[in-house]
Amino acid sequence: MEHIYTIDAQSKKLGRLASEIAVILMGKNRPDFTRNAIPDIKVKITNAGKISVTNKKMDNEVYKNYSGYPGGLKERPMKKVVADKGMREVLRIAVKGMLPKNKLRVRMMKNLTISE
Repeated sequence: MEHIYTIDAQSKKLGRLASEIAVILMGKNRPDFTRNAIPDIKVKITNAGKISVTNKKMDNEVYKNYSGYPGGLKERPMKKVVADKGMREVLRIAVKGMLPKNKLRVRMMKNLTISE
């Protein structure tokens, strides 16, 4: 029995919304929660482009990727990420960072759909 949660992201703060989504994806809001199993839950986010983010955070928040090679550190400010891929990518990165760093994380992220 699959549960589908629909969350309207309009005028919600980025971090609070991401932590709410992470809790639902892990199944921590259910009485049958187990750490080693992925619940049969889908989360659908609407109006991701209207998330409330301050201008200071847009300038100061930096996303880093490291390729593993010398000089392979890429740093992109949030403003550039939003310009290139939109707020849905910022929300996806935030939720991914709040999920456990193990084999289940990729499978949990597949249950998340974000629309602008």
